[in-house]
Amino acid sequence: MEDRLKNLRKSMEKTTFNQLKFTEQQRKDIREKINKQNESEEDILLAIMQLLVLEKTGFELAKYLRSRGIQKFENNEGLLYTLLHRLEQSGCLQSNWDESAAKHYKLNDKGRKILRKAEKKQTKKRFVLTELLEG
Repeated sequence: MEDRLKNLRKSMEKTTFNQLKFTEQQRKDIREKINKQNESEEDILLAIMQLLVLEKTGFELAKYLRSRGIQKFENNEGLLYTLLHRLEQSGCLQSNWDESAAKHYKLNDKGRKILRKAEKKQTKKRFVLTELLEG
C-alpha cells in the first residue's frame, strides 16, 4: 500500500473509525461483496465493448445497458462517462461530436481486436480488465 494511503488509514483509525469493530465474519462478507462487485464490473466492461461495435452516444449506451439489466449507471451517469473516457484514452474507442453537440463512441480496430480475444478466451473478463485498465 502506498505511504499516503497508509497515513490516511492511520489517521482515520485514530478519528473516524476508532469505535468500529468488525467480526471476522463481517470482514469475510465484505471481502466477498467486493469480489462479486469486481466480477460484475468486468461483465459491464465487456457489455459496453459489445454494444460499442456500432456507434452510440453515452445516453444510448446507458439505455442499452439498462435493457440488459445493468443498473450500475442508473443514478451515476458520470461513472459511465469516466469509463468511456478511460477506454478512449487507452486507444480502444474513437469518438466524434455531431452537429447537435452529442458525442458518439465506437470501438476502433484495437478495441474490436481486444473484444474478439476476450470473447474467445475462457477467462475473458480477467483478460479484458488486464488489457484495458492495467495494460
